[in-house]
Amino acid sequence: MAERKISGVVKQVLELGPTIIFFLIYLRIKDDTFTLGGTEYSGFIIAALVFIPILLLAMGILWALTGKISRMQVFTAFMVIFFGGLTAWFNDERFFKMKTSIVYGCLAALLGIGLLRGQSWLEYVMAEVLPMQREGWMILTRRLCAMFLGLAIANEIIWRTMSTDTWVKLETFGMPAALMLFLWWQIFALQRFLIDPEDAGKTGE
Repeated sequence: MAERKISGVVKQVLELGPTIIFFLIYLRIKDDTFTLGGTEYSGFIIAALVFIPILLLAMGILWALTGKISRMQVFTAFMVIFFGGLTAWFNDERFFKMKTSIVYGCLAALLGIGLLRGQSWLEYVMAEVLPMQREGWMILTRRLCAMFLGLAIANEIIWRTMSTDTWVKLETFGMPAALMLFLWWQIFALQRFLIDPEDAGKTGE
């Protein structure tokens, strides 16, 4: 199925909406306890479980509208379902919290493997969206690999040493904002490596 373009606002709502909804549900029920099948579950665990179908619904709508789901979205959905299931099965919120560390850690590992092979796997994924010289891609890949590793370590420190409230707020707003600001900074810092799309087109002729 060919990819179809949709409004950037709609795309952002579908991609970020589930996380915001999780945050709002958590705020509403964080102090409550729910009994399911004779087992008591905290509000956090219930919010985490409700997050799973909301995320899948948003991904389904995005796929229906665009005809495409990125591998990153599929990977994230798998991790949410897997660790959400472990969270419910063991009735232990730590599994859902460590999910973020593993996602960022896997991304850092993938980029690191490419770097060890002298390649920028990031370039393979984003070259069409952001034309840039190979040197620029290698620099960006190294920096993003370090950023992902830093976020993974930060998440481990946060959930192990701070309250659930603090973790939820940083997971929902803090870490995504830090990553977004980092990427914007890199785009400006690597301006000298960017290739004008018209020049790139002429080179490919």
